[in-house]
Amino acid sequence: QVHLVESGGGSVQYGGSLRLSCAASGFIVSHRCMGWFRQVSEHEREGIASFDSDSFDTIEYADPVKGRFTISRDNANNILFLQMNSLKPDDSATYYCAAREFGVCGGARLSPTSFSSWGQGTQVTVSS
Repeated sequence: QVHLVESGGGSVQYGGSLRLSCAASGFIVSHRCMGWFRQVSEHEREGIASFDSDSFDTIEYADPVKGRFTISRDNANNILFLQMNSLKPDDSATYYCAAREFGVCGGARLSPTSFSSWGQGTQVTVSS
């Protein structure tokens, strides 16, 4: 059974950093397209970053986080990370990791509808 558990959220000041972790079980992270998303209240869930399986290794970032956020994997421990630097109040949201059924993320690689398995989310709050 696929299971994703996010951790690492918290409160940080403007310009600070956080590293989110997503521990996966029931499948191998490096064999799947993986992604990070965020959502503010009742707004639409927004794709942040996606990472193809190790057969393809393509990474894509949403424009608002390019140059500040880094997605990575720890294959030995089956964990997905999101390193977030230079955080801004606009980055405040609940962050989710997600897995696609396939190794390639494809054209809609930052679309929530492309992903079938989700974690419960971790809250990030950035104060000014």
